[in-house]
Amino acid sequence: MAHSVVVIGGGLAGSECALSLAARGISVRLYEQRPHGDAPAHHTAGLAELVCSNSLKSLRPESAAGLLKSELTLMGSRLLRIALQCAVPAGGALAVDRERFSEAVTRAVQASPCIELVREEVRQLPDGPVVVAAGPLCSPSLSEALSELVGTDRLAFFDAAAPVVYADSIDRTVAFSQSRYEGEGDGDYLNCPMDKQRYEEFWNELVGARRVVAKEFEQKDLFSACQPVEEVARKGVDTLRFGALKPVGIVDPATGRRPWAVVQLRSENCQQSAYNLVGFQTNLTWGEQRRVFRMIPGLEEAEFARFGVMHRNTFVDAPRALDKTFAIPGTTVRLAGQITGTEGYVEAMASGALAAANVAAELRGDEVVCLPNTGAFGSLVAYATDPQTEPYQPMHVNYGIIPPLGGGRLRKAERYRAYASRALADLREYLTLRPDLFADADGKSLGVLDG
Repeated sequence: MAHSVVVIGGGLAGSECALSLAARGISVRLYEQRPHGDAPAHHTAGLAELVCSNSLKSLRPESAAGLLKSELTLMGSRLLRIALQCAVPAGGALAVDRERFSEAVTRAVQASPCIELVREEVRQLPDGPVVVAAGPLCSPSLSEALSELVGTDRLAFFDAAAPVVYADSIDRTVAFSQSRYEGEGDGDYLNCPMDKQRYEEFWNELVGARRVVAKEFEQKDLFSACQPVEEVARKGVDTLRFGALKPVGIVDPATGRRPWAVVQLRSENCQQSAYNLVGFQTNLTWGEQRRVFRMIPGLEEAEFARFGVMHRNTFVDAPRALDKTFAIPGTTVRLAGQITGTEGYVEAMASGALAAANVAAELRGDEVVCLPNTGAFGSLVAYATDPQTEPYQPMHVNYGIIPPLGGGRLRKAERYRAYASRALADLREYLTLRPDLFADADGKSLGVLDG
């Protein structure tokens, strides 16, 4: 194909879309404003930079996150392959060395003869097939251009990144290596245990700590999955103990007992030279982060490689602004990634892959690609584009939005396995019916249809 497609945004969705189109022999012009444009949540100019956590969630095939990865394998996701190559120990989850991952994606894009990488800000939407994957922090000018197409009534939420500490500043006489459940890696997490008194002292200081001064727009809804740890703590003294600080499956080797609460640290890179505080997204001032988080046992002398930050994210009201393929009706523009309100790293990859498939379908004059709603991502797209979804809030893949199974009642684990089995069978059948759209320029399958 000689067609040229414009992809705006070099994040997860945009990079996946560009590489997927290129694999089909379609020419792509990929725009990324960094390093020249303002990108408040980013630290580098690399493509597919992970700005919040380095975890891509569970690999368990019976989980919704694990099922999504299996679906992306079948669909031939380029970024998922790279993520697996850049993995760091994380028990039953897929976590990556974020620098290696970004560098590998950047190399793959630059090496493709079908992709032209343009380092400049897009202020107006160009003609022709366009995929806007600018992320939830797209520039004001691009946001304005989009608002002219979808209307000015946009929603907003806020995303918060967790702090990162240097490994050699962690007290290993207190923090111990252990995974939460047996069989989930060789103690891939560091655990900082708290007894009841220490936990309650920490909780008191956390809920009373000074935050970054809130602007008017920060008074709006917070996306629950990315709420700052201090906001979660304000809901009750035990909220964190049943959430990010739950001690289930952990035994403190110093006492032989389960701690009252535990803070888990996850490796940031393969060298394990830095760790992030799992679940500690925060809007505290940097000084307060240093003071309060050093109350955590084992982190009394912690040195921070990066403090937590909170930033504005925007997304469109997809059920009323987009069609079932995330396209803006009556235009040649479609959206991908978090700007659609589909939240999550792997979900962003999936939306990029889906956008590429639909662009390819349109260029061929074929029917649009609508994944089965029995799957993890197909059900998320169906939810996000259903006019009955109101009010619309950012959503991860989860089994709560997948059509229920028929037959008798099953236990939770059995039900999730059955969901996954049905989803993968339906997706394989669908992809078999669309071999032309899920094949590369030479007709070779992008995924693993016989796996």
